Amino acid sequence: MSDVNRKWFYLIVLSIIWGTSYILIKKGLQGFTPIQLGAVRIVITTFFLFLVGFKTLKGISKKEWFWVAMSGLAGSFIPVFLFAFAQTEIDSSIASILNSLVPLFTILIGFLIFKIAFNRNQIIGVLIGLLGAMLLILVGSDINPDQNYWYAGLVIIATILYACNANIIKSKLQDVSPMAIAVGNFAIMLVPALILLFFSGALGSNVTQGEYFYSSLGYVVILSIVGTCIAKVMFNRLIQISSPVFSVSVTYLIPIVGIFWGLLDGEKFTLWQVGAAGIILLGVYLVNKKRSVPQI
Repeated sequence: MSDVNRKWFYLIVLSIIWGTSYILIKKGLQGFTPIQLGAVRIVITTFFLFLVGFKTLKGISKKEWFWVAMSGLAGSFIPVFLFAFAQTEIDSSIASILNSLVPLFTILIGFLIFKIAFNRNQIIGVLIGLLGAMLLILVGSDINPDQNYWYAGLVIIATILYACNANIIKSKLQDVSPMAIAVGNFAIMLVPALILLFFSGALGSNVTQGEYFYSSLGYVVILSIVGTCIAKVMFNRLIQISSPVFSVSVTYLIPIVGIFWGLLDGEKFTLWQVGAAGIILLGVYLVNKKRSVPQI
């Protein structure tokens, strides 16, 4: 399979996997607190990554370990907890749509930190996308007055961190294998995750004997193995064979999958929210529109 066909294959598979992740987080929160869910997810993911790729750590040089750590922090560790906390207050479908802001922040981070040029269309796209996000939050707060939409800000912070990660991998870890990056990310995160696991009470009897413990654990295992372990390696490879902006274009399709699962689970979703989501995706389209400026 050529790199062109492979990157589109990765894009579609990742959109299905990650679009499903939000409903899995929602179900996982039935039996765990956000801290517990995040810690359990990281520990399980690390275990499976070590089983299949521990030897790849030898391929990371001393100077690359710093960027592997930064990639793990921005691309996995902090967002795992941010999304878990956010979904205690906002619907899974809304979280999936707000995740579409990643390409917009990828452009901004690429310019501000990595000095990558961007054009007028991209500036307009970023502004339109952010406007759509504001409308989505405002409409959502009216439709669901019992939910605290300030928590949507946690998702936005996570998208900024994802954008940082995409630029880090492309500019600093291009020569490191996708598996090594993923295993290195979680090797760095394992100790703090174990500490959080212990002090959060995730192994206490009040949790393990809870009504939703086994079902929530099952959802988190699926989320960890498929949504994090497998998807992480695929995403790292996608960045390497394409560009940061193309790779995060997976967020075009994630909302469709996320909304589908949200509706099946009884979440409210109106035409006004569809319109706001469309505005966000219009901004993403303008950001990704063919341009003549240099690419990474």
